[in-house]
Amino acid sequence: MTPAQDATALADELRTALHHVFRRLRQESDDDPSGLTLQQKMLLSTISLNPGIGVAELARQEKLRGPTMSGHIKTLEALKLVQRDAPDPDDRRRSGLLLTAHGVDTLNDIRTRRRDWLARRLAQLPPEGAAALRNALVYLNEIGA
Repeated sequence: MTPAQDATALADELRTALHHVFRRLRQESDDDPSGLTLQQKMLLSTISLNPGIGVAELARQEKLRGPTMSGHIKTLEALKLVQRDAPDPDDRRRSGLLLTAHGVDTLNDIRTRRRDWLARRLAQLPPEGAAALRNALVYLNEIGA
C-alpha cells in the first residue's frame, strides 16, 4: 500500500470512528433537561466562544439564512439563554449576542453531561488504550488546527 493509500484508509477509519463518538455524545445530551435542539446547543456554544457576535456573522459562521438565524435567536432569547448587548456605537442597528447567566449554566450542564459520559467510557479502556488516545491527541489537535 502506498503512503497516499494508507493515509486514505486511515482517514476513512478515523472519520467513521469520530462520527460514532460524536453521535454518541450528541445522543447523551439529547436526554438533557434543557430540551434544546442540537442547533440551539451549537449556537449557545458559538456565542460563548464569540461573545458579542452579531446575528448576521453568526448566520454566516453556521451557514444559515438570516431569517432562520433570527428565529433561533428569538427562541433562545425567550428561553432567557441569550441576550443582546448594547448597540454598536458605530452602527446602532447592530447589537452583539451574549449568553445570560442561565445560558452559561445550561451550556455548562450540557458540556458536563457529555464530558462525564466520555470519561465513563474512557475509564473502561485498558491502560494501553487510554495511553494510545492520549498520545494521539497531539496529532488530532494538529489536524484540527
